[in-house]
Amino acid sequence: MNKFLVSLLLLLLLSPVQADETPLIISVKRITMESALLIAQGTINACRKEGVQVSVTVVDREGEPQVTLRDSVAPTISLTISQQKAKAALSFNFPTSELQDRFKNHGSVAKVDGLIFSAGGIPIQAGGHILGGIGVSGAPSGELDEKCARAGLSVILDDLEMAE
Repeated sequence: MNKFLVSLLLLLLLSPVQADETPLIISVKRITMESALLIAQGTINACRKEGVQVSVTVVDREGEPQVTLRDSVAPTISLTISQQKAKAALSFNFPTSELQDRFKNHGSVAKVDGLIFSAGGIPIQAGGHILGGIGVSGAPSGELDEKCARAGLSVILDDLEMAE
């Protein structure tokens, strides 16, 4: 065995474990249902101002839908698409508009069931924490979907940043 590896192994085995330095549990920040609803309603309102009706899904930190809204004449398929965009944005902690071309190279992941890598999803980040994701579908372009998602998040982002 390499001397470096032996030294490293001995160092790890002989070092005292400091239980007080390693937490036994961790706290995970979560948004409330009321916060998710404010985001979703803000998103719907922003798209209405643009003259379009969409579906929006806000997922929690685990990627589970917390609020889903479909405007009156938004296509029903937009519900599924909004959820999958929200989960993709959360999972990769990037707007889905930045993920569209990420998986087109040879040897990369081209498709993941349950995730859509087209514009219209953004992560919810505040106070140094990833809190969830927003997905929007139904506008004429993914860019407009994303614009509406950002507008919806802006309704409450300052409050989320200041929350404890």
